[in-house]
Amino acid sequence: MQYDLEERCAVFGEQTIRFCKKIKSNDIVRPLINQLVRSSTSVGANYMEANQASSKKDFRNKIRICQKEANESKHWFRMIAVAEEVYKDECRKYWDEAHQLTLIFAKISKSCADTESV
Repeated sequence: MQYDLEERCAVFGEQTIRFCKKIKSNDIVRPLINQLVRSSTSVGANYMEANQASSKKDFRNKIRICQKEANESKHWFRMIAVAEEVYKDECRKYWDEAHQLTLIFAKISKSCADTESV
C-alpha cells in the first residue's frame, strides 16, 4: 500500500471540520473552533504548496509551516477539550493525529536540512 501524506493531511482537515460542526457554538468555543479549523486545514494546503515548490528552500519552508500548523492544532484541540469536556476523548484522538503529523513534518524538515549540509 502506498503512503499518501497529501491524502492524510486532507483527511485530517476534513475530520476536524466534521468534528467542529458537532460542537455547539458559544462565546468561548467559537474562537477556538475558528482557530482550529484554520490551523488544521492549513496543514494540507501548505503540504500541497510544498509539493509544487519552486526550490528546495521553498519546499523546506512550506514543510516547516505544515509542522507549525499541525503543532498549533494540538493546542486548539487541548483548549476545546477543556471548554467542552464532553469531547475530551475525541479531542485526544485528533490531538494524537496532529502530533503524528507534527513528527512527520519535523522529520521531513530535518532530512531537508541534512541534505543541504552535505
